[in-house]
Amino acid sequence: MQLTTKARYVIRALIDLSINSSSSPVLVKEIAQRQGMSARYLEQLLLPPKAAGMIRSTRGAHGGFTLAKSPTEITLREIVNIMEGSISPTECADDPSICPSSSSCVTHDIWVKIKKATDEILESTTLQDLVNQQLKKGAFQLASDCISTNVRNSAE
Repeated sequence: MQLTTKARYVIRALIDLSINSSSSPVLVKEIAQRQGMSARYLEQLLLPPKAAGMIRSTRGAHGGFTLAKSPTEITLREIVNIMEGSISPTECADDPSICPSSSSCVTHDIWVKIKKATDEILESTTLQDLVNQQLKKGAFQLASDCISTNVRNSAE
């Protein structure tokens, strides 16, 4: 039930795009540089949100990416679904019919509760919410912070 780098990077890129695009498109290489990620990888990752109508690209000397929708209209659930599909803890939480024991299995009930809680949080959190939180925290360069936090937590 962990999000892959695909979803995490796209969320970071969309926050960056929201913060740094005013009237002109933002280059992928600028987002990648600020976020400490590969520009080539990020280009590929931005294809699904573009296909979903979340962002748009402009070619040419003044090209780049812009949001196609307001950050208030983009939920984390939408981003995660585009990048990951379901993040249900088990298949049976998405589709009880695949398991003949679903109706009598107590763990199934827990998996469904976890899925519902996760979906509610993702659905109620917009890109604008994240932008607002990021602006309160200040500078937006997570790459080394995420790595060092994970290393510190695993060493403890």
